[in-house]
Amino acid sequence: MSNDMDTDNVSSEAEEEVSPDTERDESRDELGSDVEVGAESAVVEADEDSLLGGLQITSTEDIEIPDRLVDQVIGQDHARDVIMKAAKQRRHVMMIGSPGTGKSMLAKAMSELLPKEEMQDVLVYHNPDDGNEPKVRTVPAGKGEQIIEAHKEEARKRNQMRSFLMWIIIAIVIGYSLLVAQQILLGILAAGVVYLAFRYGSRSSDAMIPNLLVNNGDTKKAPFEDATGAHAGALLGDVRHDPFQSGGMETPSHDRVEAGAIHKSNKGVLFIDEINTLDIRSQQHLMTAIQEGKFAITGQSERSSGAMVQTEPVPTDFVMVAAGNLDAMENMHPALRSRIKGYGYEVYMDDSIRDSPEMRRRYARFVAQEVAKDGRLPHFTEDAISEVILEARRRAGRKGHLTLRFRDLGGLVRVAGDIARAEDAQATTRDHVLQAKQRSRSIEQQLADQYIERRKDYDLTVNEGAVTGRVNGLAVMGEDSGIVLPVMAEVTPSQGPGRVIATGQLQDIAEEAVQNVSAIIKKFSDEDISEKDIHIQFVQTGQGGVDGDSASITVATAVISALEDIPVEQNLAMTGSLSVRGDVLPVGGVTHKIEAAAKAGLEKVIIPAANEQDVMIEDEYKEQIEIIPVSHISEVLEVALAGEPEKDSLVDRLKSITGQALDKSGRPGPGSPSPN
Repeated sequence: MSNDMDTDNVSSEAEEEVSPDTERDESRDELGSDVEVGAESAVVEADEDSLLGGLQITSTEDIEIPDRLVDQVIGQDHARDVIMKAAKQRRHVMMIGSPGTGKSMLAKAMSELLPKEEMQDVLVYHNPDDGNEPKVRTVPAGKGEQIIEAHKEEARKRNQMRSFLMWIIIAIVIGYSLLVAQQILLGILAAGVVYLAFRYGSRSSDAMIPNLLVNNGDTKKAPFEDATGAHAGALLGDVRHDPFQSGGMETPSHDRVEAGAIHKSNKGVLFIDEINTLDIRSQQHLMTAIQEGKFAITGQSERSSGAMVQTEPVPTDFVMVAAGNLDAMENMHPALRSRIKGYGYEVYMDDSIRDSPEMRRRYARFVAQEVAKDGRLPHFTEDAISEVILEARRRAGRKGHLTLRFRDLGGLVRVAGDIARAEDAQATTRDHVLQAKQRSRSIEQQLADQYIERRKDYDLTVNEGAVTGRVNGLAVMGEDSGIVLPVMAEVTPSQGPGRVIATGQLQDIAEEAVQNVSAIIKKFSDEDISEKDIHIQFVQTGQGGVDGDSASITVATAVISALEDIPVEQNLAMTGSLSVRGDVLPVGGVTHKIEAAAKAGLEKVIIPAANEQDVMIEDEYKEQIEIIPVSHISEVLEVALAGEPEKDSLVDRLKSITGQALDKSGRPGPGSPSPN
């Protein structure tokens, strides 16, 4: 339980003894709140190894959810600590990290932590000296509406007096024209002129009513404005175009002024995600607003009549929370970033966090939070929560870690709840979560599955026999979709100096990986390849091409097979990077790649030994495929190549060249790196 929450067993005497020194307790509070459970539930320490971390519950209904948004944040302890300090000191923050890791949630939490007693209303008044320069006045929050009502009441009384006087004058004019001048038409015309004159005067009277630009009267906490993707007018304020610019029909300039997000967030938080998508001009103006604490409003369209209007400076005393992915820093205005960094904090958001009983309990609370936030989902049973936590482990991509991409995980929770609701189920069960995992597949996963099915129709997948120069490689589409990617190699006589020619839309990293493989081939081969061309083809890579070096051992195996004329077993696939010395290095996405190999009907898969701890495949695939960890290219060739005499001779030659014995334990040999 977090320290700032009241408990029944804390006496008032103890509260009186609290001194300023007890602020050290805030440091514990800033580490995140513990999970609270109902009176009938508890945390059993002896059962902490369970998926729920020892939490004894029957469903998410038993889990209490913290009131404060900042206490609902899970896993981002450093970012949470920064947000709480920044709110206390009113500092700007820039958060960089993957989408869905909680950046917007932390920004909203910050607005709850800011004091709200300083909030203000902003009024814009007509300037009698120059109508195109409206005057600005700030008043305490809630006073703006009172001032507007007072002006409206005063204008209503003036209009009543004007109307009374107008009708008296009209009656006199018409009476005179009928009784004295006996010119009824002239009287009607004169009455019309009087009416228009009074109506024009009443318009000028209404123009004196100020415009309530920013209204914080009903705001219970500091303002929070999400200006992500906002155009210049929505961000910086604007002045509406007036088609009637003269003749008494025009709208007063101060009535056409509209506040921007920087003005509405005054005394609060301005949140901008994907900050680099703002154009440079808007970033420059944003920097001015931050530096000066005020920014005048003018028309953002140069062709609009609003461009002639410019108000007095409007307060913009906000705390800015900028966010984005890693590429956000590249296109961000250097001066704006310097302003944030010089007067605030920069935070990198974690993608995963180390698995622990307490963290698993918080993930159970996350499921409860999502159910409560949606308001329409049946509560999740204990088994359903456990399955969600298992999926969090899988999506982390690292053994002993849990993913922090809660947006995607929350999508799984909502889909599972929707399935349960469609079945009129009383609770969301494990079976509903398993169905949701299938239904909530990413576009990349759906494309990968369709691709595998099409290849089956056209016999493009070879999963039996042995073929020279052909290897089943493994790749990842998107972030969570594995696919089998065949690599073929052919050695031909060269018309000039020997070259290594690779095709298949290779990106920069993949090109460099091929060059590293060519160095290994030159070192390990007995043949003179200076007069030979080595052709390497990545088969059916698609429009995205090949990026990364995880196909290095695949390329090396295919080329060595073609050079030595030794066939490769086709019932296996492989993935792994390769050093110029022949060490097999760890790669990403091994779990998804192994599952792709199993779906394609392959029986074995070779992975780097350093990635063995990262394997978290679904239970349905464990019996379908054998996982073989390796640490050196010689181990890869011993497993992959067919034909005992030729294979044994080649492997022995490689060992003698590298001076490394085959490690039967499957652990990385000397010089092999640890997993990333």
